[in-house]
Amino acid sequence: MTSNFQTGSLKLEGQDSAPSLRHVLVVDDSRLERRIIAASLRRWGFDVREAEDAQSALNMCRHQRPDLILSDWVMPGMSGPEFCQAFRDMSGERYGYFILLTSKSEATEVAHGLNAGADDFLTKPVNPHELRARISAGDRIIQMQRELREKNRVISDALARLQDVYDKIDADLIQARKIQESLVPLRDQNFGLSRISLLLEPCGHIGGDLVGMFSPDPDWVGFYSIDVSGHGITSAMMTARLGSYLSSIHLEQNVAVQRHPDGSYALREPVDVASHLNARLNADTGIEEYFTLAYGTADLRTGLVRLVQAGHPHPMLLRQTGEVEFIGGGGVPVGLLPDVRFEQMEFRMQPGDRLLLYSDGLTECQVDQGEMLEEAGLVDMLQSSTHIAGREMLDDVFWRLTERMTPETGMSDDVSALLFEYQGPDSNR
Repeated sequence: MTSNFQTGSLKLEGQDSAPSLRHVLVVDDSRLERRIIAASLRRWGFDVREAEDAQSALNMCRHQRPDLILSDWVMPGMSGPEFCQAFRDMSGERYGYFILLTSKSEATEVAHGLNAGADDFLTKPVNPHELRARISAGDRIIQMQRELREKNRVISDALARLQDVYDKIDADLIQARKIQESLVPLRDQNFGLSRISLLLEPCGHIGGDLVGMFSPDPDWVGFYSIDVSGHGITSAMMTARLGSYLSSIHLEQNVAVQRHPDGSYALREPVDVASHLNARLNADTGIEEYFTLAYGTADLRTGLVRLVQAGHPHPMLLRQTGEVEFIGGGGVPVGLLPDVRFEQMEFRMQPGDRLLLYSDGLTECQVDQGEMLEEAGLVDMLQSSTHIAGREMLDDVFWRLTERMTPETGMSDDVSALLFEYQGPDSNR
């Protein structure tokens, strides 16, 4: 038998590197056919083993998995396709290329062999040139498969490392959220007969919204709604900073509170608070974030509210009569420009009136057919919840919002709100 295979080398024609098919198992019940093929393969440089039946071949495969199997189709006991199926059922990381040797050429028989797991076919008697071509093709496939497996291993290792990093970051973010939630220790608090309730729902682990309240004097209360530009860690760090500026626990550090010589505290004018915060942010180099703000003070005896709006959505005043008023003219966000002149508004609330401060995560949320909720939609939600009050009312509004969110976008921005319910002076004080 003559061939164009290189003798004494594993190198196949058209290859620049050693082939992947090094160990070959020849299975044939005909000793002559087996020896002819095996002898040629050895001359071409392959490590060849022989088996006279499929069961013996399977035992050899369990001991040493071959790279290439050349198996006769018709053998006593287990047939070639059955042997192929059993070989495929064996566990093993390395893929073995399987060529069936057959005189069968019918489409149904070929399909049967393919279904059993065969990779290729050779018609007996085997032509050496065709055998060489089929082995070369199989070698290319195995080489690509092994390269792919190696690349998948590298990718899996990288993904495992990334997962480890992600888990650590995720744990840090969960802890950061707990710290951020501590900035708003109370979500519902009474001030005399009146009450302030808070809603704070970040779109991720942490967010850039902040709401809060503080009362340095039994007759006065201060409250605010803040939305820091951007999202994520940077915005959350800014809210933490602002939370310390407007602390409800450490009033001596609260920039909205002034201390009198006698040790008592009083609220500063909202416009002065906005100007002070703006000056602080503009004085800090390297900080590009700014925030919108609605900050107000309320006299619990008279219902007088003083409020400054700095780029924040218009506060909504829900009168006990059912009328709805939007307050303010917009204004410039805090920290965006130096030397900004903020405007202060005054209005009086009557017992039973409600004042809502909220972030644009509410009104700009996509609902129903992708349209934004907007102010009109928010009014409808609130008017549908007038029978409940306080935090329950805010939770109901948020639940209605989530029910209408589009699945594609979900909650794309932080949602926060503050509800001030004025009930008049406390006659027992």
